[in-house]
Amino acid sequence: MLHIDALSVVRGQGAQAHHVYLPQLSLRPGQVVAVTGESGCGKSTLLEAIGLLLAPASVGRFELHDEKLLDVAALLKNRQQAALADVRARHLGFVLQNGGLLPFLSVQDNIRLPCQLLGKTPDKAMLNRVVETLKLGPLLSKLPAQLSFGERQRTAFARAILHRPGLVLADEPTAALDPYNAQQLFSLFIDLVAQEGMMALVVCHDWPLVQRFNLPCLVARPDAGTSNQPDAPALRGTHFVF
Repeated sequence: MLHIDALSVVRGQGAQAHHVYLPQLSLRPGQVVAVTGESGCGKSTLLEAIGLLLAPASVGRFELHDEKLLDVAALLKNRQQAALADVRARHLGFVLQNGGLLPFLSVQDNIRLPCQLLGKTPDKAMLNRVVETLKLGPLLSKLPAQLSFGERQRTAFARAILHRPGLVLADEPTAALDPYNAQQLFSLFIDLVAQEGMMALVVCHDWPLVQRFNLPCLVARPDAGTSNQPDAPALRGTHFVF
């Protein structure tokens, strides 16, 4: 399970500051939620904060139950960077817009990399299931430069989930794909998340794709924001709500 309350992120300073606020988010195993909104509203900023790549200005509650209960809010408040890095590595999986594959590693070695960095032996049954589901068998010995964009994204999905993270974060993973391949990849991803009992947040501009899979949405709502100081100017920004 994932529970987040009152997560606040501020990017920039002064009149240029942009406030991103998440009042509440709860996810259960197997659930995929789309993060939607206009370009520049803060979707990627929100994903970076939840992915512990960007320190929030404040957070009320941030708990991730993956094997055991992790009080991420306490780690953030106490600035326990080593512990936060361990949470990122063990309990989170990331899928970037461009795949983010290492160009000098084969598909197979890219997929195994998170497990290797954690000193874990990949679960053979899961590896076979992921490779089969994502149709990566014929590609395992190839380098990323030899793959199509869709093949790179499928490889990135496999790499993000092989170490069995509790939460997968994907930032526009189908942005450069044609509608057919975007639908195929989305379907495979949703199936794998459900099969493995993971949770996923997916930033997506493709509203027809979100509707087709009937995904619950975390929607960006622009507003003037608020300030903790009575005499300070309000921060312009975005609230994310269901």
